[in-house]
Amino acid sequence: MQQIRMNQPETDSVTPISYAYITRENGVRGGNAILVGTRIGVHDVISLLQNGETIVSVVTQSFPGLTRAQVYECLAYYEDNRGEIDLLVARQMSSGESL
Repeated sequence: MQQIRMNQPETDSVTPISYAYITRENGVRGGNAILVGTRIGVHDVISLLQNGETIVSVVTQSFPGLTRAQVYECLAYYEDNRGEIDLLVARQMSSGESL
């Protein structure tokens, strides 16, 4: 399991961003960003939120094993990686893949 680190493009210095709850694992969900200890993709959580779910409904109904902190970190990851996650959500929606 690897911890995800990114460089912030808006600053002159390179400051790594790390995510405590998000990782990538070869062979799990195509190597896309997932929540640590799960097979739940960041794009799965973002897709639910974009389709009207609330943070509360995500952690109580959709993914009861998740915490609010994990969902908020998915949102932070999304803000830093919109293109990547938007593409994965669009692919998921067009293929009819269920969560």
